[in-house]
Amino acid sequence: MIRLVRRPAPSRFWAALSPLLAVALTMAVGAAMFAALGSDPLVALRTIFWEPIFGEFAWYFRGQLLVKAAPLILIAVGLAMGFRAGVWNIGAEGQYIIGAICGAAAGLALYPAETRLIFPLMVAAGALGGFLWAMIPAFLKVRFGTNEILVSLMLVYVAENLLASAAVSWLRNPESVGFPGSRNLSRWASSANPELFANTGVHWGVVAALIAVILGHVMLTRHLMGFHIRLAGSAPRAARFAGMVPGRMVVFCLGIAGVLAGMAGLFEVTGPAGQISIDFGSGYGFTAIIVAFLGRLNPLGIVAAGLLMALTYVGGDNAASNLGLPVAAISAFQGMLLFFLLAVDVLTNFRIQIGRGAVA
Repeated sequence: MIRLVRRPAPSRFWAALSPLLAVALTMAVGAAMFAALGSDPLVALRTIFWEPIFGEFAWYFRGQLLVKAAPLILIAVGLAMGFRAGVWNIGAEGQYIIGAICGAAAGLALYPAETRLIFPLMVAAGALGGFLWAMIPAFLKVRFGTNEILVSLMLVYVAENLLASAAVSWLRNPESVGFPGSRNLSRWASSANPELFANTGVHWGVVAALIAVILGHVMLTRHLMGFHIRLAGSAPRAARFAGMVPGRMVVFCLGIAGVLAGMAGLFEVTGPAGQISIDFGSGYGFTAIIVAFLGRLNPLGIVAAGLLMALTYVGGDNAASNLGLPVAAISAFQGMLLFFLLAVDVLTNFRIQIGRGAVA
């Protein structure tokens, strides 16, 4: 008989080992999936994980890794704050989309003005849009006790419909002929998110992600709010005795996640995406949940997890074009990572006991 027995205290050994084991299991099962699809599994894994870093065109792919990782890291740092406090924001994708819409709308309202103040204004508008969208589940949670998981998730679909409306009507480029989508923001100097290093694609979103990681780490380890966040997640009753107000914690955690997700959307729409379009929502808000947990809800760990997930994006696109692997297989590969991480994480709090069960 196999039983799970709760440990007296969480195992530090398994807490550190489980992300590595989850990655190993994902590669093993992913290799089997690639083989079933008719591709050489070793070649597929090499194409995804080796060539973007050490291959012939690594100089290009390395910059793309940072560009892909930046929004994931930015969103995941905000999510990790809430997850550590027991505030489950699953709607970062909606906050990401609304941030992009608000930031783009602020810039397009001033088109074709030429001033350096427009881009900072768009960043502020994107952050504010994400914040206000996150305040909807925060208000409902604090005022009426609703479930923030359901509310934040349902708001993603509302945001996607607002995105479609913006792309085909009130933000559509009036000079386009029948094509949905806004003006190309990356081609308008005042709203463009410029490339900081030539031929790398690295933009201000990468810098913002780095700043968010540093500030997040400092807050969690050196600030009273960080202490309240950690205490709220591990011992909610003790957190109240320490002076933590539950409603304020919900507003703070959802607010900071909304700000960072909104900024991620703004940097994406002014950089790689370039415009508001129907298919702008890329799933970064959902993928960032995997990044947050893979990084152990620690800002420094999230950097490594974000780069790993970005590698699956960049390497996956490389494998899809060179090996003919379906894009859905890459998405399944990413999903496996979260599945195995959650499965192996059980060993952090439980140990496996093998023996005979009692006779009924």
